[in-house]
Amino acid sequence: MTLNNNIEFKGTKDGLIIHLNESCEYEKLKEQLIEKLEHAKNFFIGAQIARIEGKSLTSNEESEIIDLINNRFGMIMVERTEPLEKTTACSTKEVFMGLDEGVTRFVKSTLRSGKKIEFKGNVVVMGDVNPGAEIVAYGNIVIMGALRGIAHAGANGNSNAFVSALRLQPTQLRIGKFIARAPDNSSYNPKYPEIAFIRDEMILIEPYLTKNR
Repeated sequence: MTLNNNIEFKGTKDGLIIHLNESCEYEKLKEQLIEKLEHAKNFFIGAQIARIEGKSLTSNEESEIIDLINNRFGMIMVERTEPLEKTTACSTKEVFMGLDEGVTRFVKSTLRSGKKIEFKGNVVVMGDVNPGAEIVAYGNIVIMGALRGIAHAGANGNSNAFVSALRLQPTQLRIGKFIARAPDNSSYNPKYPEIAFIRDEMILIEPYLTKNR
């Protein structure tokens, strides 16, 4: 079977789909995928990958492929539970209001570089969010580890949303229409949980003290 038949790329509105031939051995597929990406390296840089389909992969094999396309070829693996819709300031009916008891997605792993989560609700990550990873949520974002990537809470207009983490060190932080970046002092290393929220038209970050919440 030829290289082109073993590895196929399909373009969709959500990004590229990588189709792996089911009857081909994994090591051969990996070798041919690297070869094919090398031949068009400049074309694939920054491309979004919607999913990998075809051959059934183990979790270790899938992780190896994702690491390969992210770190070696600069592609982005996008994970969308539901497609997010763009809203305007006037479309208040579509703003997610379930900040206290709304639908919540639990991500039971660390998000590595190149991973992106988009969800029409609240997101809780049971791990870290590494630099190069991104979370976009209509509701709140809670990180049970270190946030070192990008987080955008209240993404469709709810400025009452918040972002909290055991270590709040984001590359970029957004809540509703407001945006903040990491402090210039790279030595900043909080030793306690923090929460980011909107007050007086700006993003504030404070220690998360349960007795005050």
